[in-house]
Amino acid sequence: MLDLRRRSLVRRLVLIAGIWTLLVVLIAGVFLTAQFRSAAIRRFDQSLAVLTDDLYAGSTVEEGQLRAPVLTDIRATRAYSGRYWVILDKSPEGAMRPVERSRSLFDSDLMLSSKQIDQLDAAPGQTQYFNMRGPQDKPLRAAAILARLPGYADPVVFLAAEDRTPIDADADRFAGVTAIALAILAGGLILATVVQVRFGLQPLFRLRREVASVRRGKSERLADDYPEELEPLSRELNALLAHNQEVVERQRTHVGNLAHALKTPLSVMLTEASQQPGQLAEVVERQAQTMREQVDHHLRRARAAARSQTSGERTPVEPILDELAVTLERIFQDKSEGRGIEIDWRCPEDLCFQGEKQDFMELAGNVMENAGKWCRGKIRAEATPSGEARMLLTVDDDGPGLPPEERAQALKRGQRLDENAPGSGLGLSIVDELTRAYGGSVQLGESPMGGLRVTLDLPRAEA
Repeated sequence: MLDLRRRSLVRRLVLIAGIWTLLVVLIAGVFLTAQFRSAAIRRFDQSLAVLTDDLYAGSTVEEGQLRAPVLTDIRATRAYSGRYWVILDKSPEGAMRPVERSRSLFDSDLMLSSKQIDQLDAAPGQTQYFNMRGPQDKPLRAAAILARLPGYADPVVFLAAEDRTPIDADADRFAGVTAIALAILAGGLILATVVQVRFGLQPLFRLRREVASVRRGKSERLADDYPEELEPLSRELNALLAHNQEVVERQRTHVGNLAHALKTPLSVMLTEASQQPGQLAEVVERQAQTMREQVDHHLRRARAAARSQTSGERTPVEPILDELAVTLERIFQDKSEGRGIEIDWRCPEDLCFQGEKQDFMELAGNVMENAGKWCRGKIRAEATPSGEARMLLTVDDDGPGLPPEERAQALKRGQRLDENAPGSGLGLSIVDELTRAYGGSVQLGESPMGGLRVTLDLPRAEA
């Protein structure tokens, strides 16, 4: 069973209008066909009534014998022509006996059923109409009248009948033509309904597109003019957007205040501990440094989670990759081996990250910096669209790589797989946390260049 609640408005309205149109057209077709058939039969009955009246008016009784009038209807003289008449008398016992008949009956008779005889008995002197079977078992339309003639003892039935096949054929032909005409009409009405619904719901479609534009960061508010039915919804959506923006800004302010409130005491503790050597100072310094890292971690994650809920940020990827490549090549120019690194990056000009610039720089910067620490001299970074509203940032290096069993461990916070390598072990952990805050993921794999491949799945701002 169709669930109209889950269907689109266009389909729902068109479906309802289509069902109603087809129902009305079907009823109209049946009604028109029935009316045409009824009108044709009435005209047919009028012709038969004239013949029965002629038989009744022209019949005479001579010496107790019933004599039929001389009729000029040529069809009644040809055998099985489809035009017949007969005069019957009714005995006291109720039996019907043909007295006179048309030559067109040839060797056949037209006999009435008991039901038809009862119908004539109930209304003597009135013409009655009914269907019956005639010669060669063809359907006939008949008209009969029961009357008494002066000088004739028994009641007399004057019966005229004609083949009704032409009536049925005309009615069937009319039904076919009507069906075609009404089908065309129904199709036109349904098409008109589709056009009307699509045109009538255009403001709703515009509202949907504008909301999507806000979500993608192309605009900040709904600015279009809408009909009076949608104008309240537009105002409420703008009010909701303003409220959400206010909540996010308030959260950012609280996060910043919390960061300053915590970092200052921690800095004082670290400074005091460094100036008073000893076992207690070492414990305080180590725990304070751990607390600072935890504060940075949770504050960064809170900021990213708050920003990921907003929809107005669009960050072009190409200039950031260019800036990071230039900066990192300069930083790693003075490696101990006496050689620098070469970063080959590629990105479509119109590719945009759906989020803040600072977050993307931290994501791409950490991954590319990690590759710079481990590579032998070459790094390749490529950003590409992926699926609907998604993008991939892939960074490869030609370093020693990472065994599969150690890749998951590399994403853990503070994990350093090589104590001789520079760094705190937080780079890939920060990337993983930020990526998940944006609803993405980090994949570590084997690079075609021989080292490690890091793939980030991130939200993409649609063009």
